[in-house]
Amino acid sequence: MYTRITKTGDRQYLQLVEAYRNERGQSRVRVIANLGRLDKLTSSTLDPLINGLNRAVGRAENTASEVIQEPGRSYGDVFALHELWRELGIDKALQRALRSSRRGFDAEALIRAMVFNRLCAPESKLGCLRWLETVAMPGLPQTPTHQQLLRAMDALMDNLDPVEAALSRQFRPLVDRNLSIVFYDLTTVRIHGEAEVADDLRAFGMNKERGGIARQFVLGVVQTAEGLPLLHTVHPGNIAETKTLQGMLEKVLARFPIQRVVLVADRGLLSLDNIAELTSVAERSDRKLEFILAVPARRYAELVETFENLAFRNGLAEAAFAGHRLIVAHDPLRAEEQSHKRRARIGELEAMADRLVARLDAQDEGQTTHGRRASDRGAYSRFARAVADAELTRFIKPDLHSDRFSYTIDEAAIRDAELFDGKLAVLTNAPDIAPAEAIARYKALADIERGFRVLKSDIEMVHHRLPERIRAHAMICFLALVLYRVMRMRLKAGGHSASPRTALDLLARIQKHTAHIGAKSFHGTSKTTPEQLDLFDALNLPKPA
Repeated sequence: MYTRITKTGDRQYLQLVEAYRNERGQSRVRVIANLGRLDKLTSSTLDPLINGLNRAVGRAENTASEVIQEPGRSYGDVFALHELWRELGIDKALQRALRSSRRGFDAEALIRAMVFNRLCAPESKLGCLRWLETVAMPGLPQTPTHQQLLRAMDALMDNLDPVEAALSRQFRPLVDRNLSIVFYDLTTVRIHGEAEVADDLRAFGMNKERGGIARQFVLGVVQTAEGLPLLHTVHPGNIAETKTLQGMLEKVLARFPIQRVVLVADRGLLSLDNIAELTSVAERSDRKLEFILAVPARRYAELVETFENLAFRNGLAEAAFAGHRLIVAHDPLRAEEQSHKRRARIGELEAMADRLVARLDAQDEGQTTHGRRASDRGAYSRFARAVADAELTRFIKPDLHSDRFSYTIDEAAIRDAELFDGKLAVLTNAPDIAPAEAIARYKALADIERGFRVLKSDIEMVHHRLPERIRAHAMICFLALVLYRVMRMRLKAGGHSASPRTALDLLARIQKHTAHIGAKSFHGTSKTTPEQLDLFDALNLPKPA
């Protein structure tokens, strides 16, 4: 069945015709209906017929109407994060803590949007609004205003204690009651702005990333041995790192029902000087505190005799120091590399000294050279500066008091340094932790440093002025880090090689589309690829419909 235009005189008619065969098998055409003169027909006349035929076969309405296609919005990444958010119970925890009849918006949904933005496209608050216009965020029917985002952050800070308590309840099943290896470290976050505010967190302190003094605040993160962040702390930028330990430990003991804590921290945070104070904090809660810490560098001189008598087996040795277990790991290849590098640098400086001496000797013999006249004092200054830049002042000693430029090499100091090359020495008071496990736990502390890089790059801290907003944004970034780490754990457990960053980029290619045809709207999702389906399987999350 099809349409045909026939001509009668100077007029044309539109007919609906059908092809058939007669009794003798001959092909014939018959008119089913005359639809009218072609010059009298309009879209309003034909559209009802076309729409009826389309409905009969389950199609959209008249495709002759203008098709308006909205820009595609990223969906796969925010869908996966939303499912993970719900599965971890973070949505219910925030809804309970932020329940209020006074707000005309869903604070949990806006916080969720800002957390997802930290992971998918770190931006400022205005950048977050622009990003929301490009994604199909589940549970967020319309793009919020900038003021609503700020009010959601204020609501988060007004209810910080209930929020943190609710989140701790969600994470408790993931923490072992009998033994919990807890990692703790701090980083500094640079902040801009000159104006002072009350209780300002922005203070001038030594910046860990770039060195030197910078206006900043200090962010601490506590995580389990598996890499799951448990809680975070925010401090003024000039606080002494060791002063944050007691408050952190009290929070951990209060929020998680663990009986034994093995604290792993950098030597700058955890030292033999503050262990006694921390142990008393744990004892007041009827808990047991154990630790794994690296031997402070200032105590290495006391270990020379001990290291000379160590007997390594499978790269490990154990002794006693300062009343605790001393566990030493030795890597011969690393030791050889460090020793060779040191000797090479010393050799380069000796060659430099020989050139300086040769020039001075030649000048004394009356030979002239281009440039300024050399002097022993000038040679000493150049050489001393080069030794300091190479960080070899322990081994090369320029003689300041000699009339002629000279120096000495401290071979005993070099031998002592080579004694420590390729070795990692840690102290612990845990009686039942095997040496290999103690070393592995301390090396795992580097994982929290990677978490800080995630906070500052992939998740990226945003600079605020008010202390409440700084704390609120730190909480948002902490929640983003939780999702990031859970994704990483699941991808690894699922045998998938993709990082969370790569996974989110691949899933973001799944888009949601909306098209308008006539008076109706049609919604659909782009076809998922096998690679994207594998990611959902590895993350143990449902696939988007």
